[in-house]
Amino acid sequence: MSYLSLSNTSFVAITISFAVICLTIFSLRIITQIKLKQALKDELAQHDNFAMGINFASEISVVIATIAFLFDEISVSTAQSNPLKVAILVLLLFSFIKVGHLIHRKWILHRFNEEAAILKQNVCAALVDSGMLIANFIMTLGLYTWTHTQGFSNLLIALVSFFLLQGMFALDSKIREHRFAKANQGASLQSNFNLENTSIGIRYAGKSIGLALASYAGLSSATFQNGKMVENLFTLVMHCGVMWILLYALTFIVKKISLPNIDAALEVDHQDNIGIACIEFAVFCAIGYLLISMFSI
Repeated sequence: MSYLSLSNTSFVAITISFAVICLTIFSLRIITQIKLKQALKDELAQHDNFAMGINFASEISVVIATIAFLFDEISVSTAQSNPLKVAILVLLLFSFIKVGHLIHRKWILHRFNEEAAILKQNVCAALVDSGMLIANFIMTLGLYTWTHTQGFSNLLIALVSFFLLQGMFALDSKIREHRFAKANQGASLQSNFNLENTSIGIRYAGKSIGLALASYAGLSSATFQNGKMVENLFTLVMHCGVMWILLYALTFIVKKISLPNIDAALEVDHQDNIGIACIEFAVFCAIGYLLISMFSI
């Protein structure tokens, strides 16, 4: 009786994927060190920069998870027969994730310098930045599973859909900023990130990841029509819009049940209540995953 079902093909897949992961992480480390203008080990080990550690950990996680997802989608025989296709897919996925990350840094939160704040060991900034990086990773994989990009026309649809979803993220962030200002006498949410309120960072990251999971659910439940731009964009708006509404509606109900008679906004915004923020983080992520489970095809 055989208890080990691993085949030679499985070992080949593991070897190839692990080699790609190691190469990508090495490149990521070099790029980070160039930005820091010093060795990464000095920032992490000597300066004990907890915020930098969180940020770099999220980047490593995204790299490994992206490669794992891609090699699960593509058969080993396909990878061996057409390695150029795999290389292009890896490059495209990482490019989409990075562009989304830059949109978040330079446009959505343009009044807040996340990189400078992370260097100053601002944990709130690291959580906000890491949350949006992971959110872009989830959203990019959702676009790939929806389009299974083949040919230039479908790549163009994926690109336009990507920027449309970035607009949804921007709108969601503006609504959050408006609600924060309304509850805090006109205070700016982006300015408050600099105050190192860790709980605000946890809540922001949770909402970003939850919205990305809801978008993934919308994309999974939508039917992709090959080569049809307008129909696909309309479908995306409808499905992801419904999931966006469901995300906030369901989280509102769950929070009311789990946190009765507690002003969560007051606890997070003024008391830096990490426990309440963690509950909000968990609820948003869990509801996002619930939507995927319930509505994925």
